Amino acid sequence: MDWINPHYTDNGHADGVNDTLHTPISPDGTPEPGQLYTLPARQGRAVALRRGQRLALVNTHGTQVCDLWAFCRDGLHEALSMEHLRAGLGRTTPRVGDELVTNRRRAILRLVEDSSPGVHDTLIAACDLPRYRSLGVRGYHDNCSDNLRLALRAIGLRTTEVPAPFNVWMSNPVAADGAIGWAPPVSRPGDRTVFEACLDCVVVMSACPQDRVPVNGADCVPKALQFRVTGAAV
Repeated sequence: MDWINPHYTDNGHADGVNDTLHTPISPDGTPEPGQLYTLPARQGRAVALRRGQRLALVNTHGTQVCDLWAFCRDGLHEALSMEHLRAGLGRTTPRVGDELVTNRRRAILRLVEDSSPGVHDTLIAACDLPRYRSLGVRGYHDNCSDNLRLALRAIGLRTTEVPAPFNVWMSNPVAADGAIGWAPPVSRPGDRTVFEACLDCVVVMSACPQDRVPVNGADCVPKALQFRVTGAAV
């Protein structure tokens, strides 16, 4: 079966379905402040944040990558952009205190805490079905691009594109000759990375399903993450 529909006119259609579509944290993505949520392995979740609220991601097992996106609540055409982020920072990886900007160069999130060694990735696109096909997968394979589409659909939203994600805890060292490595995370069990919303936004997280290269640990086994939202809207 050809899982990729050649008649799609934009990039907002999922190539398959998993439980992401049926298990939003709430009908519109509004979180219960302080509640610890589980993001199951290979799935995604969307969280609606108000300006001033904080989202804490927990790398429960220490080896799992989280693909993360943020979209403006008043229009999903404006979203967190890795290209604009790198230009604004003058480096490839944000540090605590840095603002993460949109394709309109507005701050949408601020990195306010990071107990991990700070190794994250802004270069690599979200995995998708063509990527797994190139790695020898036949049939459907869960992927971060579909997790984004399905997580938004689960709360009644839709994007026509899949922006490059902020790959939290992903380690892709770049060698002197420009070669990109695919290494296990250097984060540890329980490490937290915390973001503060600078705008009203929808954040989507995917517990990356990659099981063909060791970005989710040397055993190549995707695992669950946890997250919680704290603070009051400004």
